[in-house]
Amino acid sequence: MAENLDYNEDNIRSLDWKEHMRLRPGMYIGKTGDGSSQDDGIYILIKEVIDNCIDEYVMGHGKKVEITVNKDSVDIRDYGRGIPLGKVIDCVSQINTGGKYDSKAFKKSVGLNGVGTKAVNALSTYFKVESIRDGQKKIAEFEKGNLVKDHKISTTDEANGTRMYFTPDTAIFKNYHFIPEYLENQMWNYAYLNTGLTMHFNGQKYASKDGLLDLLKRKVDEESIVYPIIHLKGEDIEVAITHANQYGEEYYSFVNGQHTIMGGTHLAAFRESFVKTIRDYYKKDFEAVDIRTAIVGAVSIRIQEPVFESQTKTKLGTVNVDEKLTMKNFIGEFLSKQLDDFLHKNPITADALLRKIMLSERERKDMAGVKKLAQQRAKKANLHNKNLRDCRTHLNEGKGERKQDTTVFITEGDSASGSITKARDVETQAVFSLRGKPLNCYGLTKKVVYENEEFNLLQHALNIEESIDDLRYNNVVIATDADVDGMHIRLLLLTFFLQFFPDLVKGGHVKILETPLFRVRDKKETIYCYSDEERKNAIEKLKGKAEITRFKGLGEISPEEFEEFINENIKLTPVIFKENTTIKKMLEYYMGKNTMERQLFIIDNLKIEIDDPNIIAVV
Repeated sequence: MAENLDYNEDNIRSLDWKEHMRLRPGMYIGKTGDGSSQDDGIYILIKEVIDNCIDEYVMGHGKKVEITVNKDSVDIRDYGRGIPLGKVIDCVSQINTGGKYDSKAFKKSVGLNGVGTKAVNALSTYFKVESIRDGQKKIAEFEKGNLVKDHKISTTDEANGTRMYFTPDTAIFKNYHFIPEYLENQMWNYAYLNTGLTMHFNGQKYASKDGLLDLLKRKVDEESIVYPIIHLKGEDIEVAITHANQYGEEYYSFVNGQHTIMGGTHLAAFRESFVKTIRDYYKKDFEAVDIRTAIVGAVSIRIQEPVFESQTKTKLGTVNVDEKLTMKNFIGEFLSKQLDDFLHKNPITADALLRKIMLSERERKDMAGVKKLAQQRAKKANLHNKNLRDCRTHLNEGKGERKQDTTVFITEGDSASGSITKARDVETQAVFSLRGKPLNCYGLTKKVVYENEEFNLLQHALNIEESIDDLRYNNVVIATDADVDGMHIRLLLLTFFLQFFPDLVKGGHVKILETPLFRVRDKKETIYCYSDEERKNAIEKLKGKAEITRFKGLGEISPEEFEEFINENIKLTPVIFKENTTIKKMLEYYMGKNTMERQLFIIDNLKIEIDDPNIIAVV
């Protein structure tokens, strides 16, 4: 029988705003990860500050924002009106204090709840705010949300605006690091959604003339698109659409300038309305999957008082645009008029789109038989799937708090998977064990996914056959040995994902597990090293006699040690698909038959390292 615990007035606590934010940071900025995911909290901190700068621009004040991100600090300056000097401290330290509660002043603002900059303040070891208004400046400095210096108002000749400088707290964001590509993508999105605004990030300028048209031009290789990008603009809505020679569906959705990476009601309405408009235009009842296969689309809307499903604003929950108009009707009416008109005026584009839909329909029907047999095999295997050791929580099920932590480790062989299985968190971490090296699927059709048992089982384990929306794990982690065979398997898996499920990679779900190469320890301390340089530094740090262990494979690492790597101190490297990179060309270079280009690269870059000062290696 459970022990009776006292529960009385002494158990009830009231936390002030700083304490609550630091105790429950996830409520305010989402994941407190190390920066390896694009939706980690350290990027949300930056976004919260920039969103205020953008709102000033939208209101007609200031045409540039300056952002400097160093290793552990962020400096953001806008040229808007500046916070009213008498309210500078309140605006960054008094919860539910802000200037955006009046819808007349900020009708379609991003930061509406008076929480953003307070969270940045509370979750930073150091936070400084400066406001410049009409020749006067007010500065306040904080540490972990506590005011440490209240400067008197001074005179200045600086231009109006607000500047915020902060250092995220390492006690909350452990081992954090900023990934430049994520920040650059963030800057580009602000530029696309606010034409006329210039973002200055670490010395580089980011600006856009044609909004979402520029976004798709940057995201999709020109050689792979089936027809020129369709770009449509209306009041409070902008859309860009094309189809490419790839698998899956790829979308970029925005609300009031916020990148809703998890989609929401506006994206659902867009996908449904696009299908309806196409069916009506061609007067044929195509399958929705045939219409949307290989689509690359972007949609941006602006509405009053949007309702998001979380403080981090990654998914829109608003069903109605206003009292009379639903989201579905708002987007549906726009597409049915504007897209239909465009197709009538551009028959060459309309014909190319029709051919793409019919090609997708033909491919789907050709694969139907193979797919049916594969599904039967997978269903049978799922009852006793030895490849997969599943977890309890899944990304696509329910509303669990830990859905974003769900991870599947793809390992090579039983020894590695055995160690991870024993050390994992069974609530959120699954293990999929490969049986030998996967097939090199470069240049093959998706038919191979169903014919190859291992690929078919992996596809079913991830649950991405129909759509990435059904993905069961937020993190798909390739966990192979750091040797030649491990690297080869890593390349083969990346080829599989890029060839058939590119949106899985572009969505930031695919990552590499970094495991230590060395363990350096003495009687007092153990240091795990991920490179030879780290090994040398560790030996120097420990001084005296240090025991050095070289890990040759994941199977050599004990479950006890693995528990440290894959839980609190997990080190993941995201697979980032850089812009203007053609998947076809990249895979051909790395995974195609030996090309002269690749041979020449190897010859030009080959070097032999000999660890002997008396021998000089030449080549």
